[in-house]
Amino acid sequence: MSKREISIAFQTNKSASEYVELAQLVDGYGFDAVTVYCDTPFHPSFGPLLLMAPHIKRSRIGAAAIPPSRIHPVDIAAETALLTEVANAGVYIGLARGGWLDAHGIPEMQPPVQAIREAVDVMRYMWSGKSGGYQGQVYQIADYVTAPYPLPKQEIPILIGTWGKKLAAVAGEIADEVKIGGSANPDMIPVIAEYIATGEQVAGRERGTVGIAIGAVSVVDEDREAARWEVKRQVALYLPIVAKLDPTVQLEPELLARIEQFSNQKDYDAAARLISDETLDRFAFAGNPNDMIEHAERLFAAGATRVEFGTPHGLNPRTGVRLLGEKVLPALRRI
Repeated sequence: MSKREISIAFQTNKSASEYVELAQLVDGYGFDAVTVYCDTPFHPSFGPLLLMAPHIKRSRIGAAAIPPSRIHPVDIAAETALLTEVANAGVYIGLARGGWLDAHGIPEMQPPVQAIREAVDVMRYMWSGKSGGYQGQVYQIADYVTAPYPLPKQEIPILIGTWGKKLAAVAGEIADEVKIGGSANPDMIPVIAEYIATGEQVAGRERGTVGIAIGAVSVVDEDREAARWEVKRQVALYLPIVAKLDPTVQLEPELLARIEQFSNQKDYDAAARLISDETLDRFAFAGNPNDMIEHAERLFAAGATRVEFGTPHGLNPRTGVRLLGEKVLPALRRI
């Protein structure tokens, strides 16, 4: 894996034709990876990925990240194996505990950190084609069960999405990459690197074996101020959750409660007015192409191995993708 990768991520709220159109658009730019989310209640990742895969020739594709509480790891393994048959430049799969599950009637697997560890075991068991079963604390597979479908021809890289010390340590033991989702904060990268290093040491892996991806809402436009205002409106949806996860940021609980209240009322302008420029730059990518380039450089300098520009990308999403592909990505490649 390159130590300076750029990827782009999409929300799974589109029509079938829109997924195909976006895949054709991004393929022209050669991002290192093209990611789709697996947020509830949007489309689960695999349908969009299967639609997009035939049209993406230059980028690996993947899901970041799937809660095993939403899709069982036996099914994640099967869907991934099928996806590898149509993906042109490789596949990766991300797992995370997931957010907003309870609101949609989805109970989280318990204990959650152990569930992620065992989900990786189950997926790798299925991809191996072995029988003999699996007996874990969370998941059990009968000894006669084996994958009945064509197996992946190459090892599937595993990403774990987390801000937490325990799960990041597990990732240090068993994963290829950790993603800090909903963050654009350089100060968070050395924190998560220390968490990961604990697990790398336990597993006898060299420090830095596990890459660090960081990604968040992105809006790029030549109209810098309009882009930054729109991102504040977007960030208001998740800031009350992720701000509490970042130990390098201290925001007043009352402020976060007010932002959440306005967001729940869909008064995003009122919520946006409560978000400072400094806070914005810790939790999103916003501004003109030069802003995006400079922000990504700060993240790489802090130790990120991949920077991911998340949805909606621009005031007009397709214009945003084009600016990222035509101005931001080439500049970062030259650097």
